[in-house]
Amino acid sequence: MTVKEESKRIHDVIGIGIGPFNLGMAALLEEVPEIDALFFERKDEFDWHPGMLLDGTTLQVPFFADLVSMADVRSKYSFLHYLQEHDRIYHFYFLEKFHIPRKEYNHYCKWVSDQLGTCRFGRSVENVQALVENGEQIYEVDVLNRRDRSIETYQARHLLIGIGTSPSVPSFIKEHIGETVFHSSQFLNNRKRCLEAGSITVIGSGQSAAEVFYDLAKEQEQKGYSLDWYTRSKGFFPMEYSKLGLEYFSPDYTDFFYQLPQFKKDKLIQEQDLLYKGISTDTIAEIYDLLYERTVGDGKPDIGLQAMTEASDLKRTGDNWELEFIHRLTEQTFVKKSDVVILGTGYQPTVPGFLEGIDHLIDWDEHGRYQIRQNYELKMNQPMGNKIFIQNGELHTHGVGAPDLGLGAHRNAVIINSLVGREVYPVRKKNVFQTFGMEASCMPANV
Repeated sequence: MTVKEESKRIHDVIGIGIGPFNLGMAALLEEVPEIDALFFERKDEFDWHPGMLLDGTTLQVPFFADLVSMADVRSKYSFLHYLQEHDRIYHFYFLEKFHIPRKEYNHYCKWVSDQLGTCRFGRSVENVQALVENGEQIYEVDVLNRRDRSIETYQARHLLIGIGTSPSVPSFIKEHIGETVFHSSQFLNNRKRCLEAGSITVIGSGQSAAEVFYDLAKEQEQKGYSLDWYTRSKGFFPMEYSKLGLEYFSPDYTDFFYQLPQFKKDKLIQEQDLLYKGISTDTIAEIYDLLYERTVGDGKPDIGLQAMTEASDLKRTGDNWELEFIHRLTEQTFVKKSDVVILGTGYQPTVPGFLEGIDHLIDWDEHGRYQIRQNYELKMNQPMGNKIFIQNGELHTHGVGAPDLGLGAHRNAVIINSLVGREVYPVRKKNVFQTFGMEASCMPANV
């Protein structure tokens, strides 16, 4: 079908952004013939965190958390089918690992995206308007074709926003972003420059910061640069990965969390950082083993690690950077000079500019965040038949599982069932052994 033909019809759904969540949606919708969908992505092809596809890194979730399996294990777009199609099923069998290489996950997603006729790459959504067309409410979507710079206009009854999150950078550092001060998401793009530096500072305490630090630490002895790692967190702690801890990334916990008052949700999220912000125990072990070997025979590697220490300012001084730090407990301040500064400071929700045209229709909360229904539908401030669904923008409403790949297929199943008005993909209510709220059979205590 040509662009002209596609732009003339009213599609049921237009998806904006093709990351793992919307790609999984496109794959699952292929088995739902009554839904006419299109998906747009500004990149020229699927490419998942290319700046962090380091050798030896893996997903932090089992391979079952592919695009489709947790909703439909029979799908031809499962990771196991990908292995079979690439003659790797026995290689993976003998590998005996649940966590697949990050590079292979990216290749798997590209394999899926290449097969889906509903995915349009090299298309940037510029504007969205709500209109009434022949008595029907619709969304009109203006899309920039990045190849020839033309504007294409499409119409849809519903929208699915899956643009993901954006790098979080402290305000006092934003103006300095470049080749020698950058977010960890750009690490591979700037790795060569790092290896030529005399001193490197890594900031942050999550998995990305740890992986960058470890990669540079392996090269440090040969290259001769000094390497320091600072975090404002209380320590370099492991991510919670016990079996009962993992049950917090389940539909059951999501349902429990959703029913809480918002002020309790906000407080709880702050207390659960190690559920989704810590470092894998394997990475911590690799770092410790490297440091241990470097100190054999009274070796003194020029490597430093310091927790409870927050960067408070950054200035350019000659050929390098001057970082000001404050110790969060002693309240002492000190200055550290560094040629390169790498920010492993995580990601934050993004409200896209293309929503400006319907901003007045959205029911924002008091903090300027989306208000999202249990079925992932965006709340509007007036009755509308059109729905907007949010992918990975609901941490504050649905809890720690929002960015987790293992819940992506479940969320897509809920959204598809809402769109179609029937249970296309089963959504099961009891998936864990523990109880997060009160059992229905429990009677409240008399007061």
